[in-house]
Amino acid sequence: MRALLDTDVLLDVALAREPHAAESADVLRWVESGGAAVVAWHSLTNCAYLLKGGGRPFLDRLLRLVEVVTVGTADARRALESPIADLEDAFQASAAMAWRADAIVTRNVADYRRSPVPAVSPAAFLRRVAR
Repeated sequence: MRALLDTDVLLDVALAREPHAAESADVLRWVESGGAAVVAWHSLTNCAYLLKGGGRPFLDRLLRLVEVVTVGTADARRALESPIADLEDAFQASAAMAWRADAIVTRNVADYRRSPVPAVSPAAFLRRVAR
């Protein structure tokens, strides 16, 4: 299973947001145990903006676990042309497509209903990879 981790999952862990932190942390533990996952470049900048002090320690630990998906102009244009209403979500979906992800792990599943890459909650994702 190849997963793109949405910003909300990352922030759940970094900010210990309850009641979501435990499941999101379990997703990162899955990655740590050998699971294949990436993040979009803009997820890093979103985290840096929202985390106290820029979140350098958290982002440093994160980048020891995941890669940043390589995207370019064509991927950005695909996001702009996407039927996904929220543009930030469209950029996430385009990054997931570029990496050929099987899923986008997010708590924001409803906003990805028009995504070409299926979105799953952290709980659903963990059930899927446990099989």
